[in-house]
Amino acid sequence: MLKRKSISNPWLNTPLVCGALVIGLLLSSTLIGNIFWDTELAATRSAPLNLPPYGFENMRKQEGVIEHPLGTTNSGRDMLAVMLVGTPATMSIGLIAAGIGMLIGIILGFTSGFYGGLWDDFVRLMADTTTTIPALAVLIVVQSLFRVEVNTMAAMIALFAWPGPTRYIRAQVLTMRESGYVKMAKLSGAPERDIMFKEMLPNLIPYLAASFIGNTSGAILTAIGLEVLGLGPTRMPTLGVTIFFSLEAAAILRDMWWWWGLPTLTLILIFMGLLMINVGLDEVSNPRLRKASK
Repeated sequence: MLKRKSISNPWLNTPLVCGALVIGLLLSSTLIGNIFWDTELAATRSAPLNLPPYGFENMRKQEGVIEHPLGTTNSGRDMLAVMLVGTPATMSIGLIAAGIGMLIGIILGFTSGFYGGLWDDFVRLMADTTTTIPALAVLIVVQSLFRVEVNTMAAMIALFAWPGPTRYIRAQVLTMRESGYVKMAKLSGAPERDIMFKEMLPNLIPYLAASFIGNTSGAILTAIGLEVLGLGPTRMPTLGVTIFFSLEAAAILRDMWWWWGLPTLTLILIFMGLLMINVGLDEVSNPRLRKASK
């Protein structure tokens, strides 16, 4: 009898599944927490000051209480509420910025790579010029002059997130437009828009997904850098803003480890999850990596 060869699904590789589980658990826990916990406690003066997590003591020998299981800050914020509000807010900055940058990259990359000519030269010039601009320095100056909120910060970061996807997609389109199925589509009279976004785009989905995840990580890292410098949203207690306030209040010297430690741990889990997803997507798009992992 002939043995039936099993075909494994490349989308079910270990790094991708593990990364998706980490991010999924973070998001689902915040969603469930928002249902069962009062997130209004994330506001200042809504809880006792400087309480440690339940089961621990602070430097004044005060014990944590079950009403505030993750402790409180010196401004009276409940840390559990802060984490439930700050985690999705921080991730939304990365997702919005990466989404806008990816959308711009898809449009510019496909059109410049497919049509070429003066439009291609213009797009390449704009992408190369934007890449040379020190994005973090520009954002620091702008944020120091104008206080922005979460969505505005994401849009500003997106202004520097499009050159990478644009250049990458353009390079792929330049190769794909000479392939046989694209030439056959042109000969059959298919509209150029359909050729680009119905024939060529599906073949780039793993690459685009990996680029999107990488841009999300970069956008979150940029946002954290601005927030730790005190240039983050003023009304939303994101993870970076929480770390900034803890450093400003000397939480490390006061042994208030829960104030800076919990958001730092959450950021580590976010970056680990995104990194594993990115590695898994690379394995999906690169058959050589799949063979090496077997």
